[in-house]
Amino acid sequence: MQAVIPSLPTATPTPHSKTGAYIGVFHRGAPESYAGITAFTKATGVSPRVVSYYSGWMESFQAGFATQAVNHGALPLVQIDPTKISLAAIASGQYDNYLRTYADSVRSFNHKVILGFGHEMNGPWFSWGWRHTRAKVFVAAWRHIVDVFRQQGASNVIWLWTINVDPPNDDAIQNPARWWPGSTYVNWVGIDGYYYKPSWTFAPLFGPTIKIVYSLSRLPIPILISEVGAPKADQPAKIADLFAGIRAYGLLGFVWFDADGNKDWALTTPAAIAAFRRGADAVNDPPP
Repeated sequence: MQAVIPSLPTATPTPHSKTGAYIGVFHRGAPESYAGITAFTKATGVSPRVVSYYSGWMESFQAGFATQAVNHGALPLVQIDPTKISLAAIASGQYDNYLRTYADSVRSFNHKVILGFGHEMNGPWFSWGWRHTRAKVFVAAWRHIVDVFRQQGASNVIWLWTINVDPPNDDAIQNPARWWPGSTYVNWVGIDGYYYKPSWTFAPLFGPTIKIVYSLSRLPIPILISEVGAPKADQPAKIADLFAGIRAYGLLGFVWFDADGNKDWALTTPAAIAAFRRGADAVNDPPP
């Protein structure tokens, strides 16, 4: 299925932003165990290039899990969530000891690590997001965190600023522009979005938000669909649409949310697994 693309700029490919090269997965057992990711790889025949996990504030960098990721040819992606933590306190330096310790651990890991902070801040469902924390306070906290890591010499971090899709006519989710920390503080942009309805396709679901992202950065910036899933019955068609959309828009790739919960996003049916394998097989340009 070919996506219908609205008019917007296309990111210029770089050695670290090859279209569709980063096909990844989140499994709910991470980072305590790598077993779910191993099972996903075995079932689909696809070796993820990105594996993600979510980390609470004051939790340590999980170097053991990250090492397993690297040993399997993947980049670890950590979304650090400051649940019920004052972002003003972070910005003012009250958590600098924690940040320095974390940064030292990441630097000592000596491999690339994708780090995000306060993902989906343009929605109202997290304590650090819209209606709970002012956008300028979020920006100040983000910049302070990046500055501390740089001061500690953690140059192996890829900073992923992750937003939720901003659907047209959805007042519950805001245009993410107010939360933009600036191009010098972001390496990649993550966009989270799900195929909640059978009628939804890539271009109307992700296209408007991609256009907003390109308007924020002085230069085209690599974009990763950092969370995505579809209900089980729709997965074969939506997976094909997802891969087509990644190619059409020239994006880095995506992270499939392979987990059960309020929605069952896990890939378990033969048709969904076959669609995933076909899409991955079409990616002939692996990352360096």
